[in-house]
Amino acid sequence: MIRFSTAGESHGESLIALVSGLPAGLEVSLDFVNRELWRRQQGYGRGGRMRIERDQAHVLSGVRHGKTIGSPIAIEIANHDWKNWEEILPVEAGDPEKHKAVASPRPGHADLAGALKYGFTDARYVLERASARESTARVAGGAFAKILLRALNIEVTSHVVRVGRVELERNPGWDEIAALSNREEVLLNCADHETEQRMKAEVDHAVKTGDTIGGVFEVVVHGAPAGIGTYANWDERLDGILAWTVMSLQAVKAVEIGRGVTASQSFGSEVHDAIAYSDEEQVGHTRFTRDHNNAGGIEGGISNGEDIVVRGYLKPISTLRRPLTSVAFETREVTKAAYERSDICVVPAAGVAAEAMVAFAMAKLVLEKFGGDSAQELLRNYKGYLEQICRY
Repeated sequence: MIRFSTAGESHGESLIALVSGLPAGLEVSLDFVNRELWRRQQGYGRGGRMRIERDQAHVLSGVRHGKTIGSPIAIEIANHDWKNWEEILPVEAGDPEKHKAVASPRPGHADLAGALKYGFTDARYVLERASARESTARVAGGAFAKILLRALNIEVTSHVVRVGRVELERNPGWDEIAALSNREEVLLNCADHETEQRMKAEVDHAVKTGDTIGGVFEVVVHGAPAGIGTYANWDERLDGILAWTVMSLQAVKAVEIGRGVTASQSFGSEVHDAIAYSDEEQVGHTRFTRDHNNAGGIEGGISNGEDIVVRGYLKPISTLRRPLTSVAFETREVTKAAYERSDICVVPAAGVAAEAMVAFAMAKLVLEKFGGDSAQELLRNYKGYLEQICRY
């Protein structure tokens, strides 16, 4: 079974991703892994931290001679900002005078709840782990999940459909969405140029007013066959698993599968996807087709062969340059919330992190269904299943 965990703090020495359970023999491109890390750092509205970091994956174990070897994969991503924090956050006791406390909790963050939970007298340790910097390790680990899925011709990518009040008013095709991940310059990762420019204006307004802005990203899984996930048990439903993994990302406050929000406001005849049958055989697919994909590729907790579509709704970044009111931990007096360097808009980056989580969830379910200790065994099992569903 594939397992995935991360370790590290925002201003610690490095971040760690640990992935175990991948079959042996998968070809690994570190250029691809580092490209994924680069994509996470891009986007209009990112803060000063992204000018410091140049995230690169250093694989410590589990890959040799360009292929996975079946053992746990450990990935380290160094924090270049560590040199500025080494004396502030030492492993040993260090000099208390150099400690940099977060003296007043920031609204919208885990600061206060985390300090109460763990008995901290300030929110420094909460901030360090709760920070979205942690998603860097998720992207590195998720890249290996993508490598497994790509071996099966399953692709995962994302695009931005809304920033603030500006929303993409059309549904781009797969080729348009996939092309975004190959861009060498990322603005807001929107498939429509004119809409992207209006999104940029929304970010500019937030910059001028000392505010932050959120939005909506959409993750698309292309090429997954029908039959991933199950209705048999509540905790094995594909839509529930994907909603959980995307919701686990920092600042995501809602998740939508397909056109779930629209469906809740519509008649059934307007949103359910009519089924047809094609005489033309398609490799890896049944001959059953649908006229739309409002269900987002999932029906009854199972993939139905259409593109899987998951939207994440991202709240505005909680750290404001014009801080909201808070209360000082030490004096209990009303004050302004603490401020730490932050971003204005991270919707494109959140989409990349969500790709990693969706890819991990899909890779886990694929391995549970098809098994295989080696890539060769997995591919054989998967090919047999595709041949089976093609006969329907």
